[in-house]
Amino acid sequence: MKKLIAFITLTIFGFAFAQAQVVVNEIDSDTPSTNDRQFVELKSDVPFFSLNGYVLVFFNGSTSASTGMGRSYYAVDLDGLTTDDNGLVVLGSSLVSPVPDFYLAESNIQIGADAVAIYAGNDTDWPDQTFASQTNLIDAVIYDTDDADNMALMSLLGINVQYNENENGNKTTESVQRKADGTYETKAPTPHSLNDATTPTFTGIGFTVAPLPINEGGAFDITFTLTEAQTSNFILNYTIDLGSFDNTDYTGPSQVTFTTGQTSVIASYSVIDDAIDEGDEELSVNLDNNIPIGFKRLKDNERHLVVDNDFQVAAHGTPLAPTYGIIASTAPVNYYNSLNGLASPQLETAITSIIAEEFVVRIHTYDDNVQIMRDADQSPLNSNQVWLLYSEEQRSKSLYQTGSNSTGKWNREHIYPRSRGGFSEIEYDETVDGMAVWTDTNVDSLRHGQSDAHHLRAADGGTNSSRGNKDYPEYDGPSGSQGSWHGDVARAVFYMALRYNNIDVVNGNPSNSTVGQLGDLATLLQWHRNDPPDDFEMNRNNVVYTWQINRNPFIDQPDLVEYIWGNQVGMNYTLSNESQELAAVKLFPNPSKNNFHIAGIQQEAKVIVYDQLGRVTMQRKINSNTTIEHNLQTGVYIIVIQTENASQSLKLIVE
Repeated sequence: MKKLIAFITLTIFGFAFAQAQVVVNEIDSDTPSTNDRQFVELKSDVPFFSLNGYVLVFFNGSTSASTGMGRSYYAVDLDGLTTDDNGLVVLGSSLVSPVPDFYLAESNIQIGADAVAIYAGNDTDWPDQTFASQTNLIDAVIYDTDDADNMALMSLLGINVQYNENENGNKTTESVQRKADGTYETKAPTPHSLNDATTPTFTGIGFTVAPLPINEGGAFDITFTLTEAQTSNFILNYTIDLGSFDNTDYTGPSQVTFTTGQTSVIASYSVIDDAIDEGDEELSVNLDNNIPIGFKRLKDNERHLVVDNDFQVAAHGTPLAPTYGIIASTAPVNYYNSLNGLASPQLETAITSIIAEEFVVRIHTYDDNVQIMRDADQSPLNSNQVWLLYSEEQRSKSLYQTGSNSTGKWNREHIYPRSRGGFSEIEYDETVDGMAVWTDTNVDSLRHGQSDAHHLRAADGGTNSSRGNKDYPEYDGPSGSQGSWHGDVARAVFYMALRYNNIDVVNGNPSNSTVGQLGDLATLLQWHRNDPPDDFEMNRNNVVYTWQINRNPFIDQPDLVEYIWGNQVGMNYTLSNESQELAAVKLFPNPSKNNFHIAGIQQEAKVIVYDQLGRVTMQRKINSNTTIEHNLQTGVYIIVIQTENASQSLKLIVE
């Protein structure tokens, strides 16, 4: 009896697939710029058809013996998707308009000669690099951009025709589309519309937001539009939110009405000035799940910056207007004592032992570095912005680049380029797990150069791309750069050369494909001398130290550079006497509740208290043993005792 039921079930299942055919209706693989407009459109022969039980599989037709020759590289389970009133459903990347029913990663569809196919089954049936087959195959298309016919794919899929997306010489502005007779042609893309229609088979809903950026305490308008006027009133519902920005942050409607014949409606809003420093935020106009049959979102969830006016200004300057001596090193007591009296090459070995000490020094994930840079590269002029290397400007922390579009965004610049250092990324690097979770590292952990914050800097996305993997001064910044970053990059390169085995800084301009060498040493030496460490760089060193428990010694002790690469090579390095005297200073009680005592002071000194983000929370001048009262919140602080010629740092725990 059980066998009979199973047979009936399978028969019905197979009959359903046979009666309700789904086909690949259109594919656009080669699109302008970074291929963020790629899509595949499927069509069912009846409207509102559930795609449960189907899977879309992409196949690589390259000649690679390990990944190509008709092997799968991506599979999308179609469960949960339903075709619309025209029998269409679109899977596409971020800038496809109207908005896809299912998002695909940008540049995820290979350009050809490749194939896309619909199968009965699930994505788990198609592990990466599974050969195409005709088993459970519903429909398939082989496409290319001026490539020869792919006989391997044709044989595996049982297809004898391949379609050229560049048939008319317009590969980035045309797509491959199914005709009524089942063959395909190449013409302008029509996502969400029937291929033979002369006008779109939907009414599009769009919107614009102005003025931009939106300022806290200010006002903005959203202009909603329809591509076609309606014969009766049309009500559109939406939400305005994103992350911490919600309806408590503004006043205004969440619904507009298009009266008969109207194609444009304006809704007005005011942003509440709450006098709280929340940092810059972003808002998003969200139309999801509010669109009736026959309408399509031309765009949705578009992010817009909301500028917080409650930012803080630091006491120290930017690299363009540097200050010195305001921010002291938070290096621990005796941090550099092992260097005293050493000469090269023993000096380099001793430095490496400090900055790459196993079971002490930590490394965090590449994605953790976004938060590290938000703290370490914070603009002294505005605590809600980061200061950008090379372009010498500030930008909102919230404008971090998450997609292919780098315009107006910032991202992570490797001063020692990834390809030149041989650094690599693993899947775990895409995890954000914070300061409390780390990986042990050592001098041989070259992979960790990928996420070492001492040579990662916030940079304009486009400027970062322009630098690429060039040496210095082969790259000397964008037009108009004043070179305020010269010394910073020099000291970062010097740090990397001693932090990891198998990478170095060399004279000259080695090939940009050379792994393990970066130039030009002579230029970087001069940059270091001409642009000494300032307060911005020292503050950055302090912040990174709280994460990685190591420092860039060439910021704390800039004269070390001369003893290793400069005019003091071969000479014995000597720490200042005053630094050694400050090493004897004591701090107690520790942990502290509401006061701490400093003992061992024999001269005038400044006491500066920093929190874990490098922010100054208290300053005092003393000239002898002193008790300092405080009302610090529970946490860990760095107490810096600074004289005219030296400084010392002590850790204080407040209960």
